[in-house]
Amino acid sequence: MDYVFSVRGVRDGKFSSEPSASSFLEVASNAKDMKPGDKIDKRDWVTKVIEEAKHAPEGGATDRGDIVFYVHGFNNSTKTVLKRHRGIAKGLRANGFKGVVVSFDWPSADSALNYLEDREDAKLSAFRLVREGIGTFAHLQEPSCRINLHILAHSMGAFVVREAFDDADDRPAIAQHSWSVSQVMLVAADVSASGMADGSSKSSSLYRHCVRLTNYYNHFDETLSLSNVKRIGVAPRAGRVGLPTSKPAKAVDIYCGKYYDENQGSFGKASSHNWYFDDPVFMTDIFHTIDGKIDREKIPTRARTNTDDLALVAPG
Repeated sequence: MDYVFSVRGVRDGKFSSEPSASSFLEVASNAKDMKPGDKIDKRDWVTKVIEEAKHAPEGGATDRGDIVFYVHGFNNSTKTVLKRHRGIAKGLRANGFKGVVVSFDWPSADSALNYLEDREDAKLSAFRLVREGIGTFAHLQEPSCRINLHILAHSMGAFVVREAFDDADDRPAIAQHSWSVSQVMLVAADVSASGMADGSSKSSSLYRHCVRLTNYYNHFDETLSLSNVKRIGVAPRAGRVGLPTSKPAKAVDIYCGKYYDENQGSFGKASSHNWYFDDPVFMTDIFHTIDGKIDREKIPTRARTNTDDLALVAPG
């Protein structure tokens, strides 16, 4: 089964591209798309996700649970979200991941022309991610099982995550409780690079509520280029130019430009914005980031650049 937390509306018996009430979906493994009929009771959904997440750590006295929330970008249909969800889960399992991947599906239209509308819907949907998703699991920690929550956000999904954390800190019902996630991984992040600086009001909540933030960027990313007609007047994005030098110590950049340029022939139809999830080296890096057993500078899919930054590389 695949587990999806959706905030899309329903029209004519199908999910629409407009925001609405939350749906907690249990999707059959052989289904080609998610549908409103996949909805189950939230309590049952949470219980099943926790059971899928549990695994026994080596030498540990208690169980460990790992839940990765995948947050997709703009211009994603439900079918595309489900396909990417399964690809991420498969890529992580190939590296030994024993937890569960859960997708947060916000109402993104299946059209590149809907960029600005998608951005508005992303902002409207963001708070649900923390209130009904991350917050729910954070409050269900048990002495016998430590649930580690991680976020893997792509493109405008990074904007969703940043807005979600910021909004949560403005809500007394959430802010008064202690909550956090372990790893936040931003991929081709469609957020301004300057807004990710240490002390920035836009990202202070995101940094405060995570153990580590990893930003994967590629300066060949055409979708995030300032020359893209949809992006006129938009500041340079973190997914294309990286984080600012004033980033906090818990944040790390992974430069992917050279690796992408040298290997783009092997990505098939994947674009300069989406290639990451089709690449086994990237998925290995994501696994080690989540696993946390290797220091971030010693992960075998990383190397120092001539400017002393970290870059994605093929191991060996």
